[in-house]
Amino acid sequence: MNNDDSATGPGRLVLLTTSHRVAPGQLSWPAWRALQDADRVLCPDPGHPQLPFLRDAGLAVEIAAPTGRELVEAAAGGRTVVYLPADGGEGDREVTAELAALGGSGLVAMPDLELLPGSYDLPGARLLDLVQVMDRIRAECPWSSLRTHEDLAKYGIEEMYELVEAIEEGDRTAVREELGDVLLQVVFHAAIAEGDPDEPFDIDDVAAGLVAKLVHRHPHIFGDEVAETPEQVQANWIRLKGVEKARESVTEGVPLASPALALAAKLAGRARQAGLPLPVTPPAPLYDDEAALGDHLLAEAAAAQSAGIDPEAALRHAARRYRTAIRQAEEQAGTGQQAEQHAGAGREAAPGGQ
Repeated sequence: MNNDDSATGPGRLVLLTTSHRVAPGQLSWPAWRALQDADRVLCPDPGHPQLPFLRDAGLAVEIAAPTGRELVEAAAGGRTVVYLPADGGEGDREVTAELAALGGSGLVAMPDLELLPGSYDLPGARLLDLVQVMDRIRAECPWSSLRTHEDLAKYGIEEMYELVEAIEEGDRTAVREELGDVLLQVVFHAAIAEGDPDEPFDIDDVAAGLVAKLVHRHPHIFGDEVAETPEQVQANWIRLKGVEKARESVTEGVPLASPALALAAKLAGRARQAGLPLPVTPPAPLYDDEAALGDHLLAEAAAAQSAGIDPEAALRHAARRYRTAIRQAEEQAGTGQQAEQHAGAGREAAPGGQ
């Protein structure tokens, strides 16, 4: 501590900000050094989370709510004063505004002012705020507190469609917003799962599982394997995924709730890659042009609607029959899990599937 009151000059005033997203006590070295060298440490909040750790370090902290002028006077005579604002720095805008006004007036001998971040947010730190806000909403909101996974399922699908639309339209602002809406679904479902009486899990369990999966499926980054091309990365992903899932059919992992056209295409791709005989179907024209195929599908949908047939339901039913036929072909060929290992190339265009 610097207790030499004979020093002259305007002194030094340090506004020490902290982040509530970083564990209390985890301060930067410049912050600790400023605290140790200070003549006085002031804090207006007796419940500030940093106080127990500062006291454990042998620092005397005065609980006081000074004005900007009083802080300037406290630093007079060459003293160093550290001010620890409430709420990490968000709660004392009046003090900082007054200091700015005093400095701009030219009528007051101002100390050397320093804004010193004592802790910094790491990338992803705002996700902690999201979890806290969602927990409070889940606990206090009459509507949100009653929602179930089943209630929210349709919203998850809708939000993904809206994200895809924003991406296709090239609207960067909308993409950011829709990503937030998709993230909300993840956090909301995790909050619901946390209250399950039989098999609870929380957002940390979700994140931990995802981290473990990503690390395991990227051995060229986190292990000793080599993958220098996108094709090698994809081959590793597919191989490791096949070992993890140990599926008995190439149709496993294809969600039947997918849109009918996507479901049909996914099943066809998997069967083709596995070398399985396809069910007998009427011959279909070949298209090498996306616009031509789109026009054909549009015409088919319009014709079905005119005939009073739901084209989505019709194709979904056909895709389910197709799935049954693939499994029958697997049983007859005795392929099973072997087919799963060879079908990977047609499953995802790039790593990112389940």
